Amino acid sequence: MLHVNGKRIKGAILDMDGVLWRHTDPLCDIPQLFKTFTDNQVKVMMATNNGLHTVDEHIEKFRLFNTKIEPWQIMTSAIATAALLKKHFPNEGPVYIAGEAALIKTLEEFGFHHSEKDAQAVVAGLTKKFTYETIKNTSLAIQKGLPFYFTNPDPTYPSPEGNIPGAGTLLAAIEAASGVKAILAGKPLPFSFEVGMKRLKTKPDETVVVGDRLTTDILGGQEAGCFTALVLSGVSTISDYEAWEPKPNLLLENISELFNQ
Repeated sequence: MLHVNGKRIKGAILDMDGVLWRHTDPLCDIPQLFKTFTDNQVKVMMATNNGLHTVDEHIEKFRLFNTKIEPWQIMTSAIATAALLKKHFPNEGPVYIAGEAALIKTLEEFGFHHSEKDAQAVVAGLTKKFTYETIKNTSLAIQKGLPFYFTNPDPTYPSPEGNIPGAGTLLAAIEAASGVKAILAGKPLPFSFEVGMKRLKTKPDETVVVGDRLTTDILGGQEAGCFTALVLSGVSTISDYEAWEPKPNLLLENISELFNQ
């Protein structure tokens, strides 16, 4: 059984980039890790701020690492945003969307579609088609008085080249241009973790959040009341950990050490 601070863990919410892999390079023996979770009767799901990919695309990536997961096990920042939007706009309908195809598809699955004329909110996320026009048009839509939703504040994300610009880079530009702060759903907001625990059917003191970024994974897990484990295989460093308060419950070089502590 997996225990943290003497408490049995029944569910784990994992980040992916920087925890399970970096781009296409695995950071641990992924099939063995998931077998160990199963053997220890720990239900697992993934919560990522990466909203560039659909659930099916994430499932396919796991398949490439010889690991089978179910759709319910994936929570992206796009899904969290769509779920929060549905909570605020239960009748669904038109919204102004600025983002990649994965965000558009996810919002459509929750009953929202893109419209510039009769939009009831602005929803944006990281797009690699980032241009001046993106900032201008999105900020003008927000200035009409529409509520502004954004997937997540991650300024960067890990890649083989190093940490490259993330959603937070675009967020900062749109907030500066519009003068409006976004309503966030992704990490570190506890909403993603609350949805995750609902799916896992676990309580906060039965759940561990494992991530590589103190300002999103660990902060969000702490705010949600979960146990937290920082891995040093991604963004945050040991010096970041030493300066962080309150400390995560666990500090690991790699997620494979989770069952060895």
